[in-house]
Amino acid sequence: MSTDRVAAASPSLRERRRAVAIQEIVSAAESHIVEHGPHALSLRAVARSLGMTVQALYHYFPSRDDLVTALITKAYDDLTDAVRGATGTAADDPDLPGLVIAAEGYRRWALDHPERFQLLYGTPLPHYEAPVDGPTTEANRRMSAVFERELFGGYTPSQLAAVDARSLSPAFLGHLEHVSAPGGEALPPPATALLLSAWGYLHGMVSLEVFGHTGFLGVHQAELFRVAMRNLHEDVHRRIPAAVA
Repeated sequence: MSTDRVAAASPSLRERRRAVAIQEIVSAAESHIVEHGPHALSLRAVARSLGMTVQALYHYFPSRDDLVTALITKAYDDLTDAVRGATGTAADDPDLPGLVIAAEGYRRWALDHPERFQLLYGTPLPHYEAPVDGPTTEANRRMSAVFERELFGGYTPSQLAAVDARSLSPAFLGHLEHVSAPGGEALPPPATALLLSAWGYLHGMVSLEVFGHTGFLGVHQAELFRVAMRNLHEDVHRRIPAAVA
């Protein structure tokens, strides 16, 4: 490859400096959230912590919503990395299902980063609207894809289409036909419903712990969570037929 082509393919000095500045702003905003909580996010305070004016910050993030979107996207990506990292690490119990391992990675990240977890799943920030099908949606789908793999890996489309969904109305199943799947390929509606309900249960338990509602259990919270996730894994798999003719 010629020198000219290498130069054209590589980021310019200005682009590299801009990328560094954006990273510093996002890091400063994360620190501000950790110290003061998501609802106290202040662009002026973030700019001040970096020794810049708020007008200069607007050159990188034209609005508060743009910065919030970047923060939410990065939080989802970091949470996804934590879940993937958990599934790629040997568990303390070799018989532990992948779903339980992924769920425990989710729980650990949430407990280690409660303010950022609150940014994702707490009370929505006033007047903020995430871009439709924007980076936050894509980041959430990447995380969802990990749980889909751990729940349904090894099952055929025919098995997933035959998931026990007797309690779901035809109208709801029809609506799920149009729900985008995390990995780009649509799950059969019964499997989508099962994935959503499983994630809701998992997330609900984590939220209760992060926001202090199960503190009375003390050190036993981790044990309860593992037992609950094992039961969830077994319940999900009971609803999927072993084979479909």
